[in-house]
Amino acid sequence: MRVAIIGAGPAGLFTGAGLARRGHEVIAVERDPGPAADGNWPRRGVMQFHHAHGFRFQVEQALAQELPDALQRWLAAGAEPFRLRLPDGSEIPMGMRSRRQTFERALRDSALNVPGLQLRQGHAEAVTDQRGRSFGPGMDDVTGRRGRGSGPGVDGVTGRRGRAAGLLVDGVELEADLVIDASGRAGRATRSLRPAPVSGGPCGIAYVDRQYQLRPGAEPGPLLNPLAWQADLDGYQTIVFMQERGVFSVLVARPVNDPVLAQLRHQVAFEAAARAIPGLADWIDPARALPITSVLPGGPLLNAYRGQTGSDGRLALPGLVFVGDAVATTTPTFGRGVAITLLQAQQLLRLIDEHGTDVEAIGESFDGWCAEQIKPWVEDHVHMDEATRRRWAGQDVDLSQPLSSDLILAAAETDPAMRPAIGGYLSMTALPSSLRVLEPGARALYATGWRPRVAPGPTRDELAGIIQAALRTSPSAAA
Repeated sequence: MRVAIIGAGPAGLFTGAGLARRGHEVIAVERDPGPAADGNWPRRGVMQFHHAHGFRFQVEQALAQELPDALQRWLAAGAEPFRLRLPDGSEIPMGMRSRRQTFERALRDSALNVPGLQLRQGHAEAVTDQRGRSFGPGMDDVTGRRGRGSGPGVDGVTGRRGRAAGLLVDGVELEADLVIDASGRAGRATRSLRPAPVSGGPCGIAYVDRQYQLRPGAEPGPLLNPLAWQADLDGYQTIVFMQERGVFSVLVARPVNDPVLAQLRHQVAFEAAARAIPGLADWIDPARALPITSVLPGGPLLNAYRGQTGSDGRLALPGLVFVGDAVATTTPTFGRGVAITLLQAQQLLRLIDEHGTDVEAIGESFDGWCAEQIKPWVEDHVHMDEATRRRWAGQDVDLSQPLSSDLILAAAETDPAMRPAIGGYLSMTALPSSLRVLEPGARALYATGWRPRVAPGPTRDELAGIIQAALRTSPSAAA
């Protein structure tokens, strides 16, 4: 089968390589040219490429099953497996410590060595008319929207007799039996085909982060688990993600509507804030670690789920399948993004193996599976982030509503008898609904007036004062 893929990020490369290994003829179109000769890879337009990341065990497992060469390249580049030790002494594999760029380099290098997978550079944007579609010679129609970038690109998805027939790239049609949209949450080539997200949207939280590296021989700062250190403070949150070879990312999450905390994007403000937070100050102590990037603004965060259907409930276009962030996007707090993407990609490969060229069966089966196995994770984040934002605004836990997963986890930490039931959720081997069995006990605990302890450190108002003072001493920083 001939397959055309929009996008060559993790979803596109993993799926494309898996299909090529099965004997399919695959071409992926990607606007990013890849790493430069000097190794620099700015990856413009992919914000998360440069930011803090956690990689779940599902990512390691998917590579081991489909692209073992990519896993070996990732390990050789420094990726560090980590395990969670349970009270009984057993261990649960949890994932990898690694930067996103280290992961993507290994995946790209491996995938492009798979015979049958071609990569073509393009802007992955498309042509439209006033109704969201335009017509070209030799084909029934083209869907999508034009972008403003220059250079070669995808003009749209071509269709014949009500099904996808390939891609239009620089005015030339790339014929395909199956088209896969792996262009991510910001992809525009097929945007007109589906309605707005059926679940989720902006969550009211934004973040900023910065990468540091431990000095030779220096020990890490405090850790709450093998991957991260986290502090839930009064009105905001900070997380340290361990990466590879002593690199770590310091992240501060805040309400979107706080203009003072938005100034954390300035180095002087970020450093002053980090020094004021107990525990975090230990991590960034110059005697322990040095910054290796500038401060990286992350922007507003999004939780969103979209299926394979249009507004009429039918497949948006038979023969076109959406995968990865084009289906599900979650905030980075639990490090689930790439895991959710590769779980989708693995299932899509299984369904193509099962249904062959029956593209309607592939799309419908994949849509049903994602609704059962992927959508609950997005809804879990929607619920948690909304509860977090309310607490940051000073509101109490609402016991008239279902408890968010993070509140159930916090309650479970107080009762050893409850802890075994959280393992499946934490490892993503059980859906969020697995925590419901703990909700009555958690609800009873909250009804007594107990609340999770706020981490020591400045309140949001106090942090705002620290930021303003730092900017006053360095006026040019905020210019």
